[in-house]
Amino acid sequence: MSTTFIHGGTVVSSTGAQDLDVLVDGEAIVALLAPGSTALGADLAATADTAIDATGRYVIPGGVDAHTHMEMPFGGTQASDTFETGTRAAAWGGTTTVIDFAIQNPGMRLQDTLATWHEKAAGNCAIDYGFHQIMGGVDAESLRAMGELVSEGVTSFKLFMAYPGVFYSTDGQILRAMQSAAELGAVMMMHAENGIAIDVLVEQALARGDTSPYFHGTSRAWQMEEEATHRAIMLAHLTGAPLYVVHVSAKQALEQIATARGNGQNVFAETCPQYLYLSLEEQLGAPGFDGAKWVCSTPLRPRAEGHQDELWRYIRTGDVTAVATDHCPFCMKDQKDMGVGDFSKIPNGIGSVEHRIDLMFQGVQDGRISLERWVDICSTTPARMFGMYPRKGIISPGADADIVIYDPNGHTSIGVQKTHHMNMDYSAYEGFEIDGHVDTVISRGRIVIDDGAYRGTAGHGAFVRRGLSQNLM
Repeated sequence: MSTTFIHGGTVVSSTGAQDLDVLVDGEAIVALLAPGSTALGADLAATADTAIDATGRYVIPGGVDAHTHMEMPFGGTQASDTFETGTRAAAWGGTTTVIDFAIQNPGMRLQDTLATWHEKAAGNCAIDYGFHQIMGGVDAESLRAMGELVSEGVTSFKLFMAYPGVFYSTDGQILRAMQSAAELGAVMMMHAENGIAIDVLVEQALARGDTSPYFHGTSRAWQMEEEATHRAIMLAHLTGAPLYVVHVSAKQALEQIATARGNGQNVFAETCPQYLYLSLEEQLGAPGFDGAKWVCSTPLRPRAEGHQDELWRYIRTGDVTAVATDHCPFCMKDQKDMGVGDFSKIPNGIGSVEHRIDLMFQGVQDGRISLERWVDICSTTPARMFGMYPRKGIISPGADADIVIYDPNGHTSIGVQKTHHMNMDYSAYEGFEIDGHVDTVISRGRIVIDDGAYRGTAGHGAFVRRGLSQNLM
């Protein structure tokens, strides 16, 4: 077992920042030491197998991205990142754990779909990973299987109020699944959009000849997200199930969540960098077919309506629980271009897994969130929310040695020809300049990124059996 000694840096947690040295032995953090307090630090710097001088830099827990879709089948194609390429890109960006989604199609057993996703990921991941389970068919057999999956460390289940004919669940099915989740102590995740009404709006837009990517956004109006979010909250209130609403983009939907939380309900919101930085007018409204690059669901919202500023505010107030990516990348060539002349055929998804830590740190630099909140929403609370804490999400003795050394005085230029490692032929954040830089990334004691080089290997990443949520009120 090798030792690593990180000295001279500032350890940042969700509750504060302190100058501390960090000792790693094997895969775990074993000690935090006050710098210069004893001769031990100098001895460790000289005798450790690896010594890292982190002077002037932040030492933070590795990022936990609780929402990714590697190799996800969608609309006749599949996400362009494999578990190997996607987790390698995540490592480049300071994320050391992802939670992906096993997908049940109607007629398949939950256990069989989970086994399929284990086969996809095993031996291929550069960093650690877990799974949520998408329930594409809520019936007596799948409801019984939920308990079996919880015992195997899959403790969260996702339903869709969108995509009729694909993943859509009726209110009755949602009610039954929430009842089972409440009994098990599992978290119910929800894609909250009124898919039945959206399909009508899409049909009407195409009939008018409104076929460009811009109309993807207008046909998935904020009212459809707010209504579905409220309905999910009411069903969760009735059943007592913890509810985690994924990729919230509309300020009105977040207001529904904030109200429920204020009433003491276990309701949690996730948002994504695209909803904080990008907009309907600027991205989906790009000339020609370029807007397809930013087609995702829920969609980007109009900047003129103030959604982006309100989402930042809800992050500050704590009503946004976590920032994930919903990383579901597709290339423009041979994938996004399937929707030329019909926006409804554009594969939905944006690639962000490599850029989340940087983009959220820019929020610190811009004065939108605190340093501690940055760590909290990107690492600590996702780990707590999904049963990984205190193994993940914290720099503390006994925790996995998932550590990022981040330079606040560094600089990162995002672009396909600059920092891009995702398996995509474009970047959703092309030209973004970040006032900060991921210098070194350590996954379970192993340096995987350092000095501008990838030092990891496929297969280093291990499956994380998750417990129940530790973030409930």
